[in-house]
Amino acid sequence: MKKTTLLFCTLAAGSALFSCSAPQQETAATDYTQYVNTFIGAADNGHTFPGACRPFGMIQTSPVTGAVGWRYCSEYVYEDSVIWGFTQTHLNGTGCMDLGDILVMPVTGNRHRAWDGYRSSFQKNSESATPGYYTVTLDEPGVKAELTATLHTALHRYTYNKADSASVLIDLQHGPAWNEKQYHSQVKACDVKWENDSTLSGHVRNSVWVDQDYFFTLQFNRPVISAVDLPMGETEKGRRIVATFDLQPGEEVLMKIAMSTTGVEGAKANMAAEQPGWDFEGTRKQAKDEWNSYLSRIEMEGTPDEMTNFYTCFYHALIQPNEISDVDGKYRNAADSIVTATGGKFYSTFSLWDTYRAAHPFYTMIVPERVDGFVNSLIDQAEVQGFLPIWGLWGKENYCMIANHGVSVVAEAYAKGFKGFDAERAFQAIKQTQTVSHKLKSNWEDYMKYGYFPTDLTAAESVSSTLESVYDDYAAADMARRMGKTEDAAYFSKRADFYKNLFDPTTKFMRPRKSDGTWKSPFDPTQAAHAESNGGDYTEGNAWQYTWHVQHDVPGLIALLGGEEAFTNKLDSLFTVELRTQLADVTGLIGNYAHGNEPSHHVTYLYTLAGKPERTQELIRQIFDTQYRPAPDGLCGNDDCGQMSAWYMFSAMGFYPVNPVSGEYVFGAPQMPKFVLHLQDGKTFTVLAEGLSKEHKYVESITLNGEPYTKNYITHEDIMKGGTLVYKMK
Repeated sequence: MKKTTLLFCTLAAGSALFSCSAPQQETAATDYTQYVNTFIGAADNGHTFPGACRPFGMIQTSPVTGAVGWRYCSEYVYEDSVIWGFTQTHLNGTGCMDLGDILVMPVTGNRHRAWDGYRSSFQKNSESATPGYYTVTLDEPGVKAELTATLHTALHRYTYNKADSASVLIDLQHGPAWNEKQYHSQVKACDVKWENDSTLSGHVRNSVWVDQDYFFTLQFNRPVISAVDLPMGETEKGRRIVATFDLQPGEEVLMKIAMSTTGVEGAKANMAAEQPGWDFEGTRKQAKDEWNSYLSRIEMEGTPDEMTNFYTCFYHALIQPNEISDVDGKYRNAADSIVTATGGKFYSTFSLWDTYRAAHPFYTMIVPERVDGFVNSLIDQAEVQGFLPIWGLWGKENYCMIANHGVSVVAEAYAKGFKGFDAERAFQAIKQTQTVSHKLKSNWEDYMKYGYFPTDLTAAESVSSTLESVYDDYAAADMARRMGKTEDAAYFSKRADFYKNLFDPTTKFMRPRKSDGTWKSPFDPTQAAHAESNGGDYTEGNAWQYTWHVQHDVPGLIALLGGEEAFTNKLDSLFTVELRTQLADVTGLIGNYAHGNEPSHHVTYLYTLAGKPERTQELIRQIFDTQYRPAPDGLCGNDDCGQMSAWYMFSAMGFYPVNPVSGEYVFGAPQMPKFVLHLQDGKTFTVLAEGLSKEHKYVESITLNGEPYTKNYITHEDIMKGGTLVYKMK
């Protein structure tokens, strides 16, 4: 492909004008999409999908091989041999399900089959995908299906090799669900209208993870000669329509689908702006070029497997958050009102319990032009629902997970100097989030009365909720301090020490505590809990994993455990003591360390902060060797909207944001020999690992811009200035 020139553009709040920084230096003529394997994580429990999308796009058009049960959160499992059809929206790597909107399936033959009679087997060798494109040949109808996408639209191309009632099934009842009953009852309303002989528009309201309203317009490039409705089940309200065409073997049907949260007119405007014609190859090329414009921001050297892992991680990290506002900036907010987004774009799909840890720090470095939009979206939603999103989806709140890590994302952006949002609005959203109790898991009255969430007054996850909330208090204090809000800073700083109230000096674990101050008994630190299944005081984890959840005050945690030697000795045990109980989300095990679940992600870097960096370096290599492989089953856990991927990319470069708000990246050890980061304003930051090999995995010394560097971390500010970081390996 041609050399790529990158521009970092932002839309000023309240303005129709884009502001672009100086172009970066041209990168090498490399097609970075060749290194992305969209099937990585699409087997086992990675819950990724292989279909077509754009960076941060509303649309993810992808095949469906199943839709009922936890295994099908992304509607696709690589080992399956039957395709149900293709849906237009998907979640990437989550542990819960929703979206999966508008299932379509090219079919031939009898149109009056049962609703599930249109599925087809396929041969794996006919299936392939690359960023922005997916294709497969369906055996039964004899159709080659191809998918591509723009930000708000999907474009499908079906080549029919049989002239036997060539049709397309449009299934508006479909959506991933936890069980069969929900699958047939999740649609609450469905209204559709044939606007002419080639255009169907409509509105569907459903409820799985959130209450979702979507509007669509669907258009074919040739007339529909007849359309039949399939019978509905007793609890079903979503229509299933089979549209038929007059065509000969070898001819194509193209279909484009635009979506909106605001109304059919919004969907039509999105289609007119992004997909006015029928240029499949042009759209496919634009998608590829756009992905390359992002992927080329990091040039790395490594083995073919390492390059595949790295650029696939990069790809997965950029699938979300999703821009769900229309091309005119309007969207449906959490109060079901149609409003205009601050700054002109509204993003959702914020898996914040996961992504505050590394994905959002990654965005501040590599896609900084998006960060203000993310923050404005969080603030906009907070002002409607009364608190920053916990897990934002389709502009609504699904209340999944604990704490309010939107606080961290906002405070981190402010600490790193982002100016495209109103800091006072942002802090007021933080303050209200952390002081006014709201639905589920945020009883601030108990928290302030006892200095922790008491296990006997908290339905579940008391320890984890305390420790995670403490980090948000630290983030609130940091932003208050930077803004000169002395009283607020002192208040939240006091709360940031509440983690000490759950440390049991006898067992030396973070332990559930009752409202009378006594410890809960019996106590087994290896007992893993999952609130949705068996209750417990920890979130998808146990005391061994959560005792280390003090990201903002590692020296304080070291002191509680008796100093650096005692701290690292206990940390050694984490990686050797066997986990007796296992949960679906607690995977990627090394002893009790669970790399497949996010609370463990910073833990290996604690050795560096406790004076034993060589242990960090050993363990990072072990995780790279055992928990990431360039294969469909190559992820040891859910990708969780890019967090697993962000850990890999940071750790590959040799540093990681243990405490994201601090702007400090703690050193580990690089895993590939060279990285060149193309930053804003034409700057580059180069990372070199001299002498790196399988045997030479330890860091002997570090230099920054030719000068010896002795800190155990590097700052965001120093990276963004540009320069060269050299690790000498031994």
